[in-house]
Amino acid sequence: MAGKKLKRQIVIKKIFTKNRLVILNEDTFEEIFSLKLNIMNVFVGLTSLSIFLIAITTYIIAFTPLREYIPGYASTNLKREARANAVKSDSLQKLINVNNAYISSIQKVLSGNLETAKLNRDSIQPSELPNANEVNLKPSVAEIKIRQQADLEDKYNVFENTQQTSQPVLFAPANGNIIQPYSAKQKNFAITIALTKNTPVKAIAAGTVILASWTPSDGNVIIIRHEDGIISVYKNVATLNKSQGDMVRSGEVIALTNKSAEKESNYLHFELWKDGYPVNPAQFINFE
Repeated sequence: MAGKKLKRQIVIKKIFTKNRLVILNEDTFEEIFSLKLNIMNVFVGLTSLSIFLIAITTYIIAFTPLREYIPGYASTNLKREARANAVKSDSLQKLINVNNAYISSIQKVLSGNLETAKLNRDSIQPSELPNANEVNLKPSVAEIKIRQQADLEDKYNVFENTQQTSQPVLFAPANGNIIQPYSAKQKNFAITIALTKNTPVKAIAAGTVILASWTPSDGNVIIIRHEDGIISVYKNVATLNKSQGDMVRSGEVIALTNKSAEKESNYLHFELWKDGYPVNPAQFINFE
C-alpha cells in the first residue's frame, strides 16, 4: 500500500512539475522565446482547443450553406425541386392510370369484347300495377281550388314573362316634314325636321341624359343613351328641360323649339346611333 501511494505521489508530482520550453537561435544559442508549462496545462489547453474546433465544425455543418459541399448533405433548392417533382410525378401517374383505363375501355368496344350483365328471368318479379279501372282520376277539392286560382291569375295577367324577340318601339321626337334626309355618303348623319314654334321635343325611348348643353355649332344639344346600345341626339333646340344624368321615359318632353330672329323657320336636327354607328332614323321612326 505504501509503495502504491508513493508511486501515485510521484505521478502527480510529474504532472504538476513545471518545465520550461525554450526556443534558441541555432547559431548563437541566444534565447528567443521561453514558456513555463506542465503536463496538466498542456492537457487542458489541448482539450479546450479540441472542444472549440469541434463546436466550430458542428456549427458550420448545421447552420451555414457550406454544409452543401459536404458529401451526404443536399441543398435546400434540391430538396424543394425534389418535392415538386414528386408531386408532379404523382399527378402524372394518376393521369396515366386514367388514360390507360380509357384506352382499355375503347379497345373492348372496338373488339366487341364487352361484359354483359346476365339476368335470370326467374329472379325478375313483375311489378304489381293497380288496375286502371280502380284508379281514381277525379281531382280533389284542393286541386280544384288551385286550378281555379291559377286560371284567375292567368286571366288578368297582362304582363307576361316573355322574352322580347322584336326591335324596341321608338317614338318620334316630333312630328313634321323632313326637309333634309339622312345621307351616309355625304356624311350627313342627321335628318332635319321642320317644326312650328314651341313644338315639344320628346324622348324616343327611356334612357339616361348623357349631355345637355349649348354648343357653338348646333346650339342647345341633348343626347340620351337608351338600352341595346342606342343613342339619340337632338340638336338646335331652344329650351332644355333635362340636365345631364336625368332619367327620362318614353315620350317624355325633353326640350322645346322656338323661332329665333336669325332663322326664318324652326327645325330640329335628329341623329340615331346604334352600337357606335349612325343609322337612318327614318327606317325606324315615323315622323309624319
